[in-house]
Amino acid sequence: MHSPSAEFPYKKVVVTGGAGFLGRFVVDRLRRYANVDVFIPRSEQYDLVHEQNVKRLLADADPDLVIHLAAVVGGIGHNQKNPGRFFYENLMMGTQLIEQSRLHGVKKFVAIGTVCAYPKFTPTPFKEDDIWNGYPEETNAPYGLAKKMMLVQSQAYREQYGMNSIFLLPANLYGPGDNFDLETSHVIPALIRKCIEARDRGDSYIEAWGSGTASREFLYVEDCAEGIVRASELYNESLPVNLGNGNEVVIRDLLQTIVRLTRFEGEIRWRSDRPDGQPKRQLDTSRALEKFGFKARTSLEEGLKRTIQWYEESRNLK
Repeated sequence: MHSPSAEFPYKKVVVTGGAGFLGRFVVDRLRRYANVDVFIPRSEQYDLVHEQNVKRLLADADPDLVIHLAAVVGGIGHNQKNPGRFFYENLMMGTQLIEQSRLHGVKKFVAIGTVCAYPKFTPTPFKEDDIWNGYPEETNAPYGLAKKMMLVQSQAYREQYGMNSIFLLPANLYGPGDNFDLETSHVIPALIRKCIEARDRGDSYIEAWGSGTASREFLYVEDCAEGIVRASELYNESLPVNLGNGNEVVIRDLLQTIVRLTRFEGEIRWRSDRPDGQPKRQLDTSRALEKFGFKARTSLEEGLKRTIQWYEESRNLK
């Protein structure tokens, strides 16, 4: 198994989305290396949907390594409302960043994809070789396909130009600092917020989307950041790589755990008129272990406790 060195092999690193939920943890890990200078482009200064801003970013930062985390993303409802925007903006950011990084002479490009890129009915656990065996689940297909184009571009550019670029596929993320806006959030922060607010108001029930029978795999955000930094240092191949913990949980069971940890004592009412999204998600994580020694360490129970604690504390500060 590889282990990260005392010095990181890239001195100047751009992290798009570095001020976001996952990005803050990736930047924190990179800054543990004394020799690394991290540049975080902010969207108000560099709208990366437009080519001239991508060129200006690379001229200003002159990076050896680009880690592309930035994305226009949300939960099922937000995906349903914005399919065109999610496709166009994610596609343009990724395509132009890779092309301009090649022209600028960036030594390595790390593209962060999404588990939404997998076909709707992928057999579990999802193996990277299954990624082209069908169309993604409809509610998030535009987002998933836009991100998956970075894999095509990464492999094509390695073949034609010898560009060192890699493509990583994280499971659904959660953790402290997540987005808890009920309009745009993913399932874990949405359920945590619903349970805590219902508990505090003394409500007799909460509503949850779907049937509760779909399954998901959740990766704690700090574990994901570790995987990305390890891959950035140690992995230099075109094969896509899953980042996950290999454990699947049914949404109904997930909510029961959140109910217990938040001490909500009311009823759960399932909205079967609302979509479940992809029926099952669980990743085969053996390639990440084999190629760069990554294995997630945080259990779902422990990760949920930390996330709930963070949310409770952040609410009390407002």
